[in-house]
Amino acid sequence: MTARQALKNLCSRGVAYSTRGKGTFVAETKLEKNVRRVRSFSEEMAARGSRSASKIISLEILPARGEAAEALRLPAEEKMIRLRRVRLADSVPLGVESSCLPLRLCPDLTGKFHGSMSLYRMLFEVYGVRIMLADEVVEAALARAEEARLLRIPKGSPVFVFTRTSYVLNGQAVEYVRSTFRGDRYRITNRLRRQSEG
Repeated sequence: MTARQALKNLCSRGVAYSTRGKGTFVAETKLEKNVRRVRSFSEEMAARGSRSASKIISLEILPARGEAAEALRLPAEEKMIRLRRVRLADSVPLGVESSCLPLRLCPDLTGKFHGSMSLYRMLFEVYGVRIMLADEVVEAALARAEEARLLRIPKGSPVFVFTRTSYVLNGQAVEYVRSTFRGDRYRITNRLRRQSEG
């Protein structure tokens, strides 16, 4: 009875999980995403002692359109860069990320960028663009077929979908990102403060 209670406690904490008819197993540690700080994926993984990597799916110049153009306040005649990558930590695929940037900010990015680079570091060091603020929305969803294939999870698995608009200090929008991260490897943390009354 004591062992059963101990296993139940471990499951409730997310350290272990039970499968009916098979037993109880050790769960993989979830990565915490602190939603109060503006960090790139590379910076988040470095802070946790993990080795980050990226696999580029596509890097292209497109006409400004859709949610990205709206978030970046780009007129229809402008062009934008779209970078799609699989984000990995310690060789495990954790997320699929699509970043859109105005072409005028980094006109030769498509010829210079490769998978081992940090986009935020390159934006700052090469183009003088330092991302300081971001608006981010997190939603729960189910993995679509392409996402499931890239993340090596079953189709319909729970995922987090992040949409982020990033700004430089003067408030100019410089990046729009839509990311899908594995729900079994991530959890969201935040500190809430009660507003004093009166």
